[in-house]
Amino acid sequence: MPEITETRFGRIEFLDEDVVTFAEGLVGFPDLNTFLLLSTKENSPFRWLQSLEAPAMAFLVVDPEGFVPNYAPPIPFEADPESVLVYTTATIPHGKPEELTLNLAGPIFIEAHSRLGKQSVLDDEAYTIKHRVMVQPESAEERAAA
Repeated sequence: MPEITETRFGRIEFLDEDVVTFAEGLVGFPDLNTFLLLSTKENSPFRWLQSLEAPAMAFLVVDPEGFVPNYAPPIPFEADPESVLVYTTATIPHGKPEELTLNLAGPIFIEAHSRLGKQSVLDDEAYTIKHRVMVQPESAEERAAA
């Protein structure tokens, strides 16, 4: 059984069919082509996209549907939409989970059967790379009511 060591999660054993391949890599990381999609906490919407080429590289991702209900980026390849998983990278500042942001401008698609993935860059001002999930109240009254 293949394994990867020296990750933030320690040693990970996996099956060949667990590997997700991104032929073009991820945006900014064109040489990272193979990943594992890891779930480290039961019932958590968050996953880790763990690089197999660079064990120190793992990206926190999440299905945006639970955070941005109307988010529906176009799938960048031919596939049954029901078999495509959509993720966005997520950033959670240390100690500030209320400042969670999602990169809606760069969705990650994984075709569940073939395990082929692709990251798109959307040219749509409605989608930002730091979409705040929890909007902060703006007025003193709103802050007091929150």
